[in-house]
Amino acid sequence: MAAPGDAAGPNDGGRRYRSIWISDLHLGTPGCQAHALLDFLRTVECETLFLVGDIVDGWQLRRNWYWPQSHNDVVQKLLRKARKGTRVIFIPGNHDEFARRYVGHEFGGIEVAEDWIHVTADGRRIWVTHGDLFDGVVQCAKWLAHVGDRMYEFTLRLNRHLNSLRARMGLPYWSLSGYLKQKVKRAVSYVGDFEAAVAREARRRGVQGVVCGHIHRAELREIDGILYANDGDWVESRTALVEHGDGRLEIVDWSMRAGSREPAPRPRSTVPAAELLA
Repeated sequence: MAAPGDAAGPNDGGRRYRSIWISDLHLGTPGCQAHALLDFLRTVECETLFLVGDIVDGWQLRRNWYWPQSHNDVVQKLLRKARKGTRVIFIPGNHDEFARRYVGHEFGGIEVAEDWIHVTADGRRIWVTHGDLFDGVVQCAKWLAHVGDRMYEFTLRLNRHLNSLRARMGLPYWSLSGYLKQKVKRAVSYVGDFEAAVAREARRRGVQGVVCGHIHRAELREIDGILYANDGDWVESRTALVEHGDGRLEIVDWSMRAGSREPAPRPRSTVPAAELLA
């Protein structure tokens, strides 16, 4: 299995990638794991950083304002990366849909775009979109999406208490909501339908793959000849999608690093360029 990152210089302590995709940070909510995210952002460097939607949770902020210093630190870190030469592209999602009115504009060096076509180092064209347009609940019954959001918020709150107890017992981080998604038949069916719909649209657009977020489930696999990549989230799984210098894509799971003193994250999956769409 490939190493999780290209070797960095001896003095910078970081990991260098060609591109990084992160989404579903949900800044503005207690569930956002901002400290782990800051650790990730301080450790990695890249040429292009994609913020693939739900970066700021406008739904939650309209209900109840929550903005601790750690969330402000994340925003400042993103702006600092843009100032120092990283190209930062923000593709709004449903929770930060207010930003869609600013598509085509730039704020502090961060470009706002509706979606994006990224060309990997090995020449593959990858469509980047948040993915909420393929969520029937969000599009057809927004009120139900808001109800589900409140239930999800409760689950995350319970998850924080459970993991606080697990930490005192010396046990690793565990996602309750992720476990429930795997066990509930309808949730599993929903995820599969979502993934298939996004892959079909990517094929219609004539690209070789798609990167999205939205469903908080990191994944990297082929669906009917189309590369489907979901970068996960930073409220449950602490995952990101990265592109190596040769075009290889990999999901990096930061929960192992953030939850322990281990010096490096473990890779969850990797797809060599030669094995995809040869």
